[in-house]
Amino acid sequence: MVVTSQCIGRRVTGLYVGASNVRRYFRKGITEIELQLDHLRIECGLPPNFWRDQPEIHDPRLCLWLESKHRNGNGHATIPMAMIPSGKNSFILGPAGMSAQQAGDKSGDSNDN
Repeated sequence: MVVTSQCIGRRVTGLYVGASNVRRYFRKGITEIELQLDHLRIECGLPPNFWRDQPEIHDPRLCLWLESKHRNGNGHATIPMAMIPSGKNSFILGPAGMSAQQAGDKSGDSNDN
């Protein structure tokens, strides 16, 4: 699925998933997901509004990682990202052109999901 970073000025504030992606890729009612950001794995909470009218993920570690990607690219413009399911409530986040095959290669030998 393609998601986009959210920005206010030069500050990245989160990741916009979108309502259709929420319905398609997220089990109803889960309260957190695991994201793999390069070699870092983090757990991000999903607030109740995620299921209603704000399909967004906000986490300070995610924002810092996204900001590092912004510095290498478009300044403060939003960046499309690929968010690829990699297990139960688990996703790999990477460049928008990343395929599921590349995500599998990127996740290494870990089969614990």
